[in-house]
This record gives sequence, structure tokens and C-alpha cells, in this order.
Amino acid sequence: MGNLFKKLRGGAMVGIGYMLSPLSWWNDLVFNLPIALAFGYGLKWLNPAWFLPGTVIGYWLSNVLGILMMQMGAMDLLMNQEQRQFKRDLLLGLGGSTLYTVIIAALVYFHVLGIPEFLAVQP
Repeated sequence: MGNLFKKLRGGAMVGIGYMLSPLSWWNDLVFNLPIALAFGYGLKWLNPAWFLPGTVIGYWLSNVLGILMMQMGAMDLLMNQEQRQFKRDLLLGLGGSTLYTVIIAALVYFHVLGIPEFLAVQP
């Protein structure tokens, strides 16, 4: 029974993680951008200048969470507890998500990708 629960938990984590991760092309509009905007608006209440940086941080955090959930779920499905290396897996998830976020931020900065008007920084 414990093994079945572990497999179900792992499958659910992989599924939810996939929806939050940068691996699905549609996830940004449906999941990550609303999460990032909510995070940015939350920080905007503290300081209006924090909206854009908060949105980028929220976007990064949602991607990190998705990748980490996928990794942890896949480990529940595929590996024994003895084979797991949490520190290594955490570093891989953080590194991959950070690289993805830096690439997206660079594409926006160099105007390869456009951003909605309400996210534009006003002088």
C-alpha cells in the first residue's frame, strides 16, 4: 500500500510540476504568468517600484517549483530512497530554472519577445 501511495504521489507531482515547468509551451499563459503577476502585485503593495522585479521573481519561482516537483515526482516513480541525492537534484532544478528565466529575460530585454503594455516600465 505504501508503494502505491508513493507512485500516485510521484505521478501527481510530475503532472503538476509539468504544468508549472518551462517544458510545456502553453503553461506560461495559463499558470506561470498569473502566478508571477500575483507575486508582483503583492510586492507592489509594499513598494510600487517592486512590481516588475517581483513579477520576474515570481515567474522564476513558479518555474523552479515546477522543475523541482517533476524531479521529486520522477524520483518517487523511478528510484529507491537510497539512490536519491536531494542536494544534487535541488541544484539541478535551481540551475535549469535560473538559466531558463535568464534566457527569457534577455529575449524581452533585446525586444525579441514583447511584453504586455501594463508590464512596461514607465519613465
